[in-house]
Amino acid sequence: MFTAALLDLVQQSGEGVLILVDGLDEPEFRHSRLTRAEVRRLLLVVARTLDALPPEARSAMPEIDLDGWRVVARAVLDDGPGADDTAWFAAISLLPATLGWLKLYRREAPQLFDYRP
Repeated sequence: MFTAALLDLVQQSGEGVLILVDGLDEPEFRHSRLTRAEVRRLLLVVARTLDALPPEARSAMPEIDLDGWRVVARAVLDDGPGADDTAWFAAISLLPATLGWLKLYRREAPQLFDYRP
């Protein structure tokens, strides 16, 4: 049940990012302070939530790039010059791949998404 809640949070936060960047190109993303801040916040939620998954859930989803998400979390928290580059990459590449894998796992391993104890 705990895993299902975490995966739902990843899904919801990820969809929020996709909505925010829909139709934007990279220069528009960089010029929108509010969008960048919210995208970075939601990406951090995704990264931290994936990091909080139980070990058995992580091993059941080997295609999810957990190391990549740890890099995203560090970069977004660091707020250095590469934070926006990392956020943009995560929003247009890493996140869609992650959500795609979650969709597949929802079909192939439904027990991960089951709220029953």
